[in-house]
Amino acid sequence: MSFARRLLISAPKRASFHLFKVETLRTCSAPVASAARYSSASSTKEELQRPSSSLTLAENITLSESCVKRLAEIMEKGEFLRIAVEGGGCSGFQYKFSLDTAKNEDDRVFEKNGVGIIVDQDSLEFVKGSTIDFSRELIRSSFQVLKNPQAEHGCSCGSSFSVKI
Repeated sequence: MSFARRLLISAPKRASFHLFKVETLRTCSAPVASAARYSSASSTKEELQRPSSSLTLAENITLSESCVKRLAEIMEKGEFLRIAVEGGGCSGFQYKFSLDTAKNEDDRVFEKNGVGIIVDQDSLEFVKGSTIDFSRELIRSSFQVLKNPQAEHGCSCGSSFSVKI
């Protein structure tokens, strides 16, 4: 049974959507010696593409300007924001964000303006084509996955979603 099918069977559901100016990230094949930490960065349109694979636009992950800026503020050299998808939440699957310095064999690395995110291959299937944003609200500040083409619907807080079958 595939990872995705197991998650569909055992997971709850949820997600939210907002409109922000975004910039596209492409994967980078260069070995990454450090993980990115949340820090401020300029909003230039630098793009790095992994030459060893032919990625389609749907396989890319886009970062909003607010996400890049916040990552530049909080990340230390050698750190990345890891995005993972797990079963759980009120809609079936939930997004998990953490700072990480380790890059695994099956991880995809996306870098923009000196900050980077990593996504394992299984989770990438659930977030490819999405936009990652940082939102500051009165009651909380958080990273969120927006405009996820793999999600059928999600919860109002944006931390969980259900997938299109």
